[in-house]
This record gives sequence, C-alpha cells and structure tokens, in this order.
Amino acid sequence: MVRTPLTPQERERGERLGQLLRRARGDRSMVEVAAAAGLSPETLRKIETGRAPTPAFFTVAAVAAVLGLSMDELALNCAPTRAAA
Repeated sequence: MVRTPLTPQERERGERLGQLLRRARGDRSMVEVAAAAGLSPETLRKIETGRAPTPAFFTVAAVAAVLGLSMDELALNCAPTRAAA
C-alpha cells in the first residue's frame, strides 16, 4: 500500500496534536497513559513526537479521554491552518 505524502500543513497539525497531548500528559508516564488508552507506549511516543501525524480517530479519542481533553479542545487546537496566500 502506497501512502500519499503528507502536506506541510498535515505534518504541522500532527506536531500540534502531539504537543497538546504531551502537555496534557504532564508528568504522568507515557506507559501509564498508553496502557489506560489501550495502546502501546511506542504508538503514543510517535503521536507525541509528530512521527505519526495522522493517527486514527479512535486512538486520539482514547488518549484524549485518559488525559481529560475534550474532542472540542483537540479540534480547536489542531484545526487546519490556512496557507498563506
């Protein structure tokens, strides 16, 4: 399966998502949060570092629920930015 390359905006949005999740995690361990969300610490690490800029919706929803973030908050902070004209 060949994936379409991500646009710079998609990569930037993934980085913003990762930063938001990392801030919300605070000093909780990555292992603790990942286990509570039902995913591997490696998957959470990739999301937080932007290496997985387009995680599945249900993955993001599970992590957000563990961290006490609403989907509205995620959408507001990670909405696509307008490209400069």
